[in-house]
Amino acid sequence: MDIILTGDRPTGKLHLGHYVGSLKRRVEMQNSGKYKDIYIMIADAQALTDNADDINKVRSNIAEVALDYLACGLNPQKSTIYIQSQIPELCELSFYYMNLVTVSRLQRNPTVKTEIQMRNFHQSIPVGFFTYPISQAADITAFKANLVPVGEDQLPMIEQTREIVRSFNTLYQEVLVEPKAVLPENSTCSRLPGLDGAAKMSKSLGNCIYLSDSADEIKKKIQSMFTDPTHLRVQDPGHTENNPVFIYLDAFCRDEHFAAFLPAYQNLDELKAHYQRGGLGDMVVKRFLNEILQNELRPIRERREELAQDLGEIFQMLKIGSEKAQKVAAQTLDEVKTAMGINYFRHGFGD
Repeated sequence: MDIILTGDRPTGKLHLGHYVGSLKRRVEMQNSGKYKDIYIMIADAQALTDNADDINKVRSNIAEVALDYLACGLNPQKSTIYIQSQIPELCELSFYYMNLVTVSRLQRNPTVKTEIQMRNFHQSIPVGFFTYPISQAADITAFKANLVPVGEDQLPMIEQTREIVRSFNTLYQEVLVEPKAVLPENSTCSRLPGLDGAAKMSKSLGNCIYLSDSADEIKKKIQSMFTDPTHLRVQDPGHTENNPVFIYLDAFCRDEHFAAFLPAYQNLDELKAHYQRGGLGDMVVKRFLNEILQNELRPIRERREELAQDLGEIFQMLKIGSEKAQKVAAQTLDEVKTAMGINYFRHGFGD
């Protein structure tokens, strides 16, 4: 059976982009019973590669991410939820994998290049950040995960992991498992735009709806959303493509929402057609989106508030998950060192 590895950097509370892009799918996969193991990592060590001067930010957000996980339906009885930095074997695996990757290959990684530009690192790139693809390869291979749910922007990272696996298995022994990327089934969910129309919902850009936002905060954010700049009057024809409100509807709207919240239409196609020919105001569409998102996020928010009453239990869950994950990673590391011939004291120098 398949093994899944996925996770998030604890640099803030999780938002709608995380929810439609990965969290919702993780819960479905977890509850399907089709997978041997599901490992979900809170990647605090990776978060430190560009937040080394703000450790408290990373530390405090571990609980926030864990709360979001559980509130959305991830179950520690079915999925192993753990903290990356508590698995020291990952660092050792990364060290060995570094010998299998060249500097020029890392420089060509499209995801690394994009992230460097976004953070304005230029020539001042932290080495830990630069070698992030190698660290990710360790994260994946430590648990012999063969399926990794990602967005399209992360495909180059998975390909680099595959290259490392092939190099290791060819050079030593076939110990590591070559992973495959699992893309979102709904292409709209691969990258939800920001409220301001920016290409990506991002904490750093302040254009997010968070899973923990109150009902009033959600409503205000939706009312302020960017729409179609050419749709100045209600009677003007409007564009639904590249319109964040309609992109969100593509991601969240179902036919039954119309009967509940907007009975003048039967489905999203009808709503889009009216907007495109003119005569439909942005506020009508935004009010409809607000009803849908309030309906979707209300149980998540209420469950999150309940769980937040006992953070001690949350950290105990993370401790148990981290201990379980470490045992698995330790077994893989032992196999890696044996394949390389460096388990000296177990097998002897002459073997």
